[in-house]
Amino acid sequence: MKIAKTLSILGIAAFGAMLAGCKAGGDNQGLEYAPQMYHSVAYEPLTQIVNEDQGQWLSTREDGKGEFFNSNVYNPNHMNMREPVEGTVPRNKSGMLPHRLKQFQLEDAALIENPIPSSDEVLKEGKTLFEQYCVACHGEKGQGDGKVGEIIGGVANLTGGAYINLPEGHIFHVITKGKGRMGAHGSQITPENRWKIVHYVKQVIQKQ
Repeated sequence: MKIAKTLSILGIAAFGAMLAGCKAGGDNQGLEYAPQMYHSVAYEPLTQIVNEDQGQWLSTREDGKGEFFNSNVYNPNHMNMREPVEGTVPRNKSGMLPHRLKQFQLEDAALIENPIPSSDEVLKEGKTLFEQYCVACHGEKGQGDGKVGEIIGGVANLTGGAYINLPEGHIFHVITKGKGRMGAHGSQITPENRWKIVHYVKQVIQKQ
């Protein structure tokens, strides 16, 4: 009985010590289970650390290599990132090519066709985006009479003059790169959303 009681006391003490070791706070951050799951080895895209012993003094890696070894040894040019195949162009998740025309290349931009098919849902989203990004200057009906437009002046009236016949690619390019008083919105609006705005402008604002 005494042995069983002693073992019970020792077991309780051991369990209490284990719980105390799990406690974190202040300078004591506790213990981590499988620390590599929390502190993964970062792979630098443009460089490689090819010395497998680099950071050995710090390492807890299961593969026995140094903590700082982070290389894909099969990649050339001492880079972890693979270079794209020669002659290829990256596309976004929707399969669109990057828009790389310069601001002044309006004639080339005019040849680009809208890659997003029009639908009621697209026009609905285009309306929301137009209200979010365009109404302040162009006004709710695109007549250049938004609150900001009234102050700065010179805002395009999308419902009249030469603006009616602008190609969709031209409008997309101006949204992307800016023109005149209008700033570039390419960094604020995704390509897909820019094309949705174009649909809304042509079909609802201009009734084309």
